[in-house]
Amino acid sequence: MWWRICSGFCAWGLLLLAGIRAQSRQQRQSFGCGGNLTGDSGVIGSQGYPGVYPPNTKCVWRITVAEGKVVVLSFRFIDLESDNLCRYDFVDVYSGHTSGQRLGRFCGTFRPGALVSTGNKMLVQMVSDANTAGSGFLAVYSAAHPHEQGDQYCGGRLVKPSGTFKTPNWPEKDYPAGVTCTWHIVAPKNQIIEVKFEKFDVERDNYCRYDYVAIFNGGEINDAKRIGKFCGDSPPAPVFSEGNQLFIQFLSDLSLTADGFIGHYKFRPKKFPTTTVPPITTTQPTTTRPIPLKYSAALCQQKCKRKGTPESHYCSSNFVITGTVITAAMRGGSTFATINIINIYKEGNLAIQQAGRTMSTKVVILCKKCPHVRRGFSYIFMGEADEEGRGKIAPQHFVMAFKAKNQRAFSTLKNKRC
Repeated sequence: MWWRICSGFCAWGLLLLAGIRAQSRQQRQSFGCGGNLTGDSGVIGSQGYPGVYPPNTKCVWRITVAEGKVVVLSFRFIDLESDNLCRYDFVDVYSGHTSGQRLGRFCGTFRPGALVSTGNKMLVQMVSDANTAGSGFLAVYSAAHPHEQGDQYCGGRLVKPSGTFKTPNWPEKDYPAGVTCTWHIVAPKNQIIEVKFEKFDVERDNYCRYDYVAIFNGGEINDAKRIGKFCGDSPPAPVFSEGNQLFIQFLSDLSLTADGFIGHYKFRPKKFPTTTVPPITTTQPTTTRPIPLKYSAALCQQKCKRKGTPESHYCSSNFVITGTVITAAMRGGSTFATINIINIYKEGNLAIQQAGRTMSTKVVILCKKCPHVRRGFSYIFMGEADEEGRGKIAPQHFVMAFKAKNQRAFSTLKNKRC
């Protein structure tokens, strides 16, 4: 008798559980490859999310909200193949429905802050190569009023001859966590743009990994055109564009915040000097700061022969690192290289980027054949950094091949007193 009752209840329970599972499978949202999305809010995800996204795909989502509003996109999850330059698998986000003004390119697992379009349209594009690694992404979008004072939104397109930009909540309280603000400043074609920060207080970090302001020449985020990346509590020096457009990005992560900043811009005639560094003369003193180095034919006519040792060059060098050359492009008589950093012995003014555990920096070898470096090989680099944090290496600086077995010997450099 009890066996019959028990078996009846068990059978009923199994049927109920099967029904719940089937209903759950029906309710789980499946994501395809791209699409056109409208309405005040919605969800987008990579193809097959939360499963592994397929290889060799390019998916495009076009989001449109009501006229007079902007699109706010927030990533809830991101897991794409990690690369410090996001060259393989990545998500691009653009303001508008064309690939013009890019708001950012993302990969790895770090979630950016909220991305805000300048109009009522946004384009999201995900690209994967032949090798996949990750579950893709999940993001939500919503419509908002431009420059909404909800501790969340900021940025915009600035076209007046002068103006101001600032972090959300300025100056009443700290900027919020987890936001991304982008300002696209556009001047007439025969003018350039000057930017000055009146007050500046952004979470301090040696590598500006968490909260930062990045400024780019042109109308999009492009590392090759980046002028500088700033954090801490000291206002950056005035910045001048090369052309008639500047793109300013402010990003805060999901932890500590600070007072924020207020900055001002104005248009200048194109002949206005674009550098605050005094001209080089034979009487220019060099005791307080090395004179910025530039390429010249005379400099590169010197005999290319390495002199001294790492120890003898350590104190006179502004930065000392070991790293692997991952890109090397020749422009003019110089080599522009991206270095994947192995170790930092002396940071100096060198601007260093970090994506996850990977650190990288950009250096210019003023004379492309002296010293000669090759992509994929590792070296110890000793040189100077300019006002923007870019490393400069001239023939008189010290560069030599680096091997893992030399690590212990180089580690003694950190203890060297100058």
